[in-house]
Order: sequence, then C-alpha cells, then structure tokens
Amino acid sequence: MSKEKGFISEFKKFIMRGNVMDMAVGVIVGGAFTAIVTSLNQDILTPILGIFGGIDFSNLKVKLGTGESAPILCYGNFITAVINFLITALVIFCIVKLINKINDKFSKHEETVSTTKKCPYCLSEINIKAVKCPHCTSDLEK
Repeated sequence: MSKEKGFISEFKKFIMRGNVMDMAVGVIVGGAFTAIVTSLNQDILTPILGIFGGIDFSNLKVKLGTGESAPILCYGNFITAVINFLITALVIFCIVKLINKINDKFSKHEETVSTTKKCPYCLSEINIKAVKCPHCTSDLEK
C-alpha cells in the first residue's frame, strides 16, 4: 500500500505542477484555435482563391486506377491542410512577436549604477567616492 500511496501522491504532484497545467490549457486552446483557422481557410480563403484561380482545393483529386473500387488520391485536402498549417504558423508567429514586444516594453530595465571607477594613475578599480587611490595613493580629482 505504501508504494501505491507514494506513486499516487507523486502523480498528483506531477499533475498539479504549473507547467503541466499550462500545457493542458495550451492544448485545449490550440484545438479551438485550429478549428478557427480551418474555418477561415475553408469558408473564407478557399472561396476567395477560387474566384481568382477558379480552383476549389477540396475538390482536387486523382483516381488511381479504373473501376468503382479504385483508390482516390485527395491531394486537394492536403493542400488545404498545408494552407491551414501556414496560416496557423503565421498567426502564432505574429502573436508571439506581439507578446515579446509588449514584454520588452513593460519589463523593468534595471539600470546598473556603477559603484566603482578606475584610478587614472594606476588603473586600479576603486570606490567611486574615493578621493585618494588606496593602491597608488594618488590624490584623485572629484
């Protein structure tokens, strides 16, 4: 029993980690996003491309052989899937680029304030408030 409890508690700990939950949310949102992109391609872009080229990709197919039972190669569906992928990749790229731009704009750029300076005589690094170099004992200008 002790091994089972250990395994179950370890599994619960794994599931409740933030990155696993984030991944689950990403998969769910990705599925919904895929449906939107597929609809954009099939319901909007393909008909518009059909106007200019007279081609509806979903109807492109080649019959391999003769007879009713001959296999059919539906390469139009593949073209549609490739277009869906490219649109999805483009939109995700634009979203990530926008998020990175926003993060850069709002991230706190901490300016590092120097607390040291170089002695002009011996080039040793010394405290910025020093009036005399502790290494070469030269008097420093303020």
